[in-house]
Parts: sequence; C-alpha cells; structure tokens
Amino acid sequence: MNGSGDGWVRCALGHRHWGLYGAAGLLVRHRDPDSGSEWVLLQHRADWSHHGGTWGVPGGARDSGETAREAALREGAEESDLDLDMLREADTFVDDHGGWSYTTVVLRSPAAPPVAVRGMESTELRWVRTDRLGELDLHPGFAGTWPRVRELGA
Repeated sequence: MNGSGDGWVRCALGHRHWGLYGAAGLLVRHRDPDSGSEWVLLQHRADWSHHGGTWGVPGGARDSGETAREAALREGAEESDLDLDMLREADTFVDDHGGWSYTTVVLRSPAAPPVAVRGMESTELRWVRTDRLGELDLHPGFAGTWPRVRELGA
C-alpha cells in the first residue's frame, strides 16, 4: 500500500507546497465541434482549502509510489463524478520547483457533460470557455502555468 502524500514541504525555491511527494492535477479539455470553442473543467476551491475561493483543476498530493497520472485520476474521482473512462490522454506538463513538482495531466473529453462535486474540497465544478478564464479568480499555480499548458494536446 502506498503511503499518504498529505503534508507540507518546502521546495528549493523556498515555496511551501502541499504534497510530500509532489502533486498532480487533472485538466480536462473539450473542443465543441460546432463552434470550435475550447472548454476546460474547473474546480471552485472550498474557502477552507489552500488558495480557497479560487478556480483551478481537481488535484492534490501524490501518494508514495503513485505516478502523476494515477494521482490526477484518483483526485478527479475523489472530487467529481466525471466519467473518467470517456477521457483520452493528451499530454502532461510538469511545473518543477526543485525537489517538488506539480504535474498537470491533460486529458480530452468528447463531451462537456454536467459534473457534480464529490467531497468537501470544491464548491462547484464548471466547464469554462478558455477565452473567459481571465474573468475568474484563478488559483495562482494554474494561472501561472496556463499559458504553457494551453498549448498541450491542442
């Protein structure tokens, strides 16, 4: 059995991060075949959580021995009722802080169905058109990496 990755660490850059073995998130993308517009599934983080009240992707700490993909899918299942079987792999992006990293696992969805919240880490899950992301208060990590991540799996 894998050891829990829950806990705070400091990276080589001096930042404090959640995830003893790093962390991973699930970025689900959908392109509307009629309009061509791009959508991403975002999580509105519960107020009590780190950077609470911001919008980002479902994710969290990696457990010992867990791959980033395994962690992202586990977190996606813990935090939403999204049908993970319909998703197809697109790409990954690693934000390396030296001794700690956050891996965004980018997956494609053939549809943008309603997605309900599971657990207490989210207040809402919503499909957001990518050209409207600037209207939301984004999680700082997601906001910082989105310009590079948006090019993946396009």
